[in-house]
Amino acid sequence: MNALPATHPAKTGVALLLPAMVLVWLTAVVGASLSGALGTLAAAFMPAYAALVAVGIATPVVAYFVVPTMRRAVDAFGLRRMTLMHVWRIPAALVFFWYGALGELPPLFWMLAGTGDLLAGCLAATVWWRPATPDRLRRIHVFGFADFLVAVGTGLAFTLIGDPRMALLTTLPMALIPLFGVGLSGASHIVALHTLARPAARP
Repeated sequence: MNALPATHPAKTGVALLLPAMVLVWLTAVVGASLSGALGTLAAAFMPAYAALVAVGIATPVVAYFVVPTMRRAVDAFGLRRMTLMHVWRIPAALVFFWYGALGELPPLFWMLAGTGDLLAGCLAATVWWRPATPDRLRRIHVFGFADFLVAVGTGLAFTLIGDPRMALLTTLPMALIPLFGVGLSGASHIVALHTLARPAARP
């Protein structure tokens, strides 16, 4: 009887790299919010908070294109999982709707961001029971990225004009959206679309 091939430790390590980095990122955002550091930063200079969001988007994208190990980690994670990850935008949409209904966020911002996230999350969820074909994945990520641009652009506009309601984004649970979810979503859309453009792209 032939023994089943053992999982190569190096491949296992690469596959676990991406989830481990995401967990560290999440922990850092929660810690910074609970410590009050985010609130202090926003109170001192709100555009610096916006810059922090931009860094959260750019860093994983640059790492993907520059660090070979990161690209291997993304390939090991897979396009299907990367797409399903966007289901997090459904609860994010509900959070937008909740605080928007309480009048704690600018109406245009929460309506655009909340509605777009709800639709993007529902589209991502369809990959769970429908075939994850390259064309379907491409449509999901194109829509999700368009929503991402609208939400980030609107949020940035209200941040730069100094709307005091945007300070809510420095406290939990809202801080998780711009400083964790936005970076993760934006970077994963760019990476997914780049991967899908490669000849050997596989879900």
